[in-house]
Amino acid sequence: MPKTLKTPLTFNCGVTMLNRFMLAPMTNTQSHEDGTLSNDEYHWLTMRAKGGFGLTMTCASHVQAIGKGFTGQLGIFSDAHIDGHKRLAAGIQKEGSLAVIQLHHAGMRSPEDVIGEQPVCPSEIEKHNTRALTLEEVYTLRNDFIDAAIRAQKSGYDGVEIHGAHGYILTQFLSADINKRTDIYGGSLENRARLIFEIVDGIRKACRSQFLVGVRLSPERFGMQLNEVKTVAQQLIDTNQIDFLDISLWDVFKTPEDETFQNKSLLSHFEELDFKNVKWTVAGKINSGADVHKVLDTTVDFVSIGHSAILHHDFPKQVMANPNFEPTPTPVSKAYLKQEGLGVDFITYMKRWDGFVRE
Repeated sequence: MPKTLKTPLTFNCGVTMLNRFMLAPMTNTQSHEDGTLSNDEYHWLTMRAKGGFGLTMTCASHVQAIGKGFTGQLGIFSDAHIDGHKRLAAGIQKEGSLAVIQLHHAGMRSPEDVIGEQPVCPSEIEKHNTRALTLEEVYTLRNDFIDAAIRAQKSGYDGVEIHGAHGYILTQFLSADINKRTDIYGGSLENRARLIFEIVDGIRKACRSQFLVGVRLSPERFGMQLNEVKTVAQQLIDTNQIDFLDISLWDVFKTPEDETFQNKSLLSHFEELDFKNVKWTVAGKINSGADVHKVLDTTVDFVSIGHSAILHHDFPKQVMANPNFEPTPTPVSKAYLKQEGLGVDFITYMKRWDGFVRE
């Protein structure tokens, strides 16, 4: 069957996504400070599921209290969070969407005033006032990612995404610029990537076979080297332990910042990988119907939507009805965003996006 927006997508583990639209995991600062689910977060996510997203992903959800990256972050580091996650997963699935939670730890990007202590990192970094994790703490971090996935399964989620992008702790391990460790988690790319592979392996062993496991990676920034990220991506595919790769490109149509690789777009570089049975998605400025079609005309399996999902809870339905759909121009009013399911805290957070919210 030719790939269309409405073509179902079956992952290697046997789970099926009803169309080619995924809600991107987005910071929204609207859950409770103890990490428990709020009504606003529930409403925001279930409204997107109802709007036609075949896969609805939560915001980054921290696996350790010290890994909190922002105020109002949804947590999954304690069994006390499970009841809220049960409610959320069921609410998303009720609308016919897959419910997937993103597992996250901010590392050096955890604000000290939010976590109440010095943030942690693979290495001590004076600029960020971080302390280096001990080897035992690295083992604990690995196990806490795995335990969070077990909680996600108990909560009824269809799967998890491991957040290895955007300068958070797994990126910090991957980055030769940040990771100066001299043990088995530092030095060579194999060592720097070791933690991600151990987390994937641990989740696969601990969770049922029909449980989605994905990994998010991002090339560039925070010391990420394009060739290294491609190598790690291919190795993850070759393990046959993941169902999808989520490549966050910042802008799916841009060329690499590294002049050595500017002969083609970042997306084209990742098209060179042999994805085998692993599905892949990309994120970054896929804002209109035309953008969606342009991306899906490549080998990408499904699109990850952020900006336009905030503006239109039913963006998938709009694009499936009209391939030339254009999102509402910004800035938009607070009343408009409230109508689209954003709570007060999320609307306040969106003021950080230049020219997004009208005063």
